[in-house]
Amino acid sequence: MAKILIIEDDTTFSQVLEGFLAKHGHEPHVVNDVKKAFKITDEQNFDLLLIDYRLPDGTGLDILSHILKKGAMQPVIIMTSFNDVRTAVKSIQLGAFDYITKPVNPDELLMLIKNALGKKGASDPGKSVEHADAIKGKSAIADKLYEHINLVAPTDMSVIIQGESGTGKEYAARALHMQSKRSDRPFVAIDCGALSKELAASELFGHVKGAFTGALTDKKGQFEAANGGTLFLDEVGNLSYEVQVKMLRAIQERVIQPIGSTKTIKVDVRIITATNDDLKTSVANGSFREDLYHRLNEFKIQLPALRERGKDIDLFINHFIKLSNLKLQRNVQHISTQAKDLLLQYDWPGNLRELKNVIKRMVLLTPSDTADVDSLPEEMIISVNQTPRPNTSDLKVINEVNEKAVIIETLIKVKYNKSKAAKLLNIDRKTLYSKMERYDIE
Repeated sequence: MAKILIIEDDTTFSQVLEGFLAKHGHEPHVVNDVKKAFKITDEQNFDLLLIDYRLPDGTGLDILSHILKKGAMQPVIIMTSFNDVRTAVKSIQLGAFDYITKPVNPDELLMLIKNALGKKGASDPGKSVEHADAIKGKSAIADKLYEHINLVAPTDMSVIIQGESGTGKEYAARALHMQSKRSDRPFVAIDCGALSKELAASELFGHVKGAFTGALTDKKGQFEAANGGTLFLDEVGNLSYEVQVKMLRAIQERVIQPIGSTKTIKVDVRIITATNDDLKTSVANGSFREDLYHRLNEFKIQLPALRERGKDIDLFINHFIKLSNLKLQRNVQHISTQAKDLLLQYDWPGNLRELKNVIKRMVLLTPSDTADVDSLPEEMIISVNQTPRPNTSDLKVINEVNEKAVIIETLIKVKYNKSKAAKLLNIDRKTLYSKMERYDIE
């Protein structure tokens, strides 16, 4: 039984969720706004949070940010009604476990909760985890990727893996580790985006009892846990300047100093980092140390987006169907022509992670051996069926049907910098804000 917090302002729907989760053996609790969510998560611990994206006094991302700042690690599932997977992708980039669109399918929700709770206690981070859903592509761009991995893996060079969210950066890091001389030693993965500024140094370098309020025992840091092996730092650009200084010393001198200790500990780790963004931009604006960047960037691997991988998409679809059949005890062997066309035409902003989730949902909703269009998410069908857009970001030449999609796409491209977005869209900021309000774009 899991203690689950439901944060939903629709009273009827929250009552339905509460009854449904209780019926399946969980202990649900309900609040209906951001303020109450802050209060209850500060006072109580939950195994999982089920959060509606749109709330009366904010969004689900406000709650997600709040619990991450506290250093809480319970999984979060975001519920959204916006029929726009880009909102969900943004929540996953910020640390959510997964998302589900309304109207919520009960079987899909139970599956997500089971997966989230299973991942929470799945394994010690220092132990190698077998990733059954990792598969090699066969396209030319994939061949180049594996050539680079095979080339650098046997060395001790520090590697930056760059790519959009969901492209498989951790899989690439694990491949580097498994093909290295350190493969029999620990592989430790850290999501730097989920570490609060206050707890990041403790998580990475450890602390001694009494070092700060709440430090009740000595804690071994992840550098020490990965000793002899590989330390993978996802979203490394999120680390504070102070932690960057400590990391630079750890890499240069191969020693760490736990918080509150006067002693240093020798460590021998290979560093692999990953980022959605180009760290050179962070260096240029002063948020990331240039000397640390050069230490980390001995070799760079660029992961392609799924939409760039051509024939690999078909390969991934078949692979994820096989995995989902095993996990869900289904027997999907075929996909209707219309459903297959939609899967191949969709642009997959969430990349492999999104494809895996869509295929799992498709298999779950297919009792026969053939999956059809009705098993695919509505927002995906709407996206594919939209009138093709011209190859431009100038809103003056784009019809209104596609305007919302272009605005969202541009905002994501510039990381929600409104000034840059307005410039690319060839409109002023006032017009951009007006259109964002009109289309309910957060």
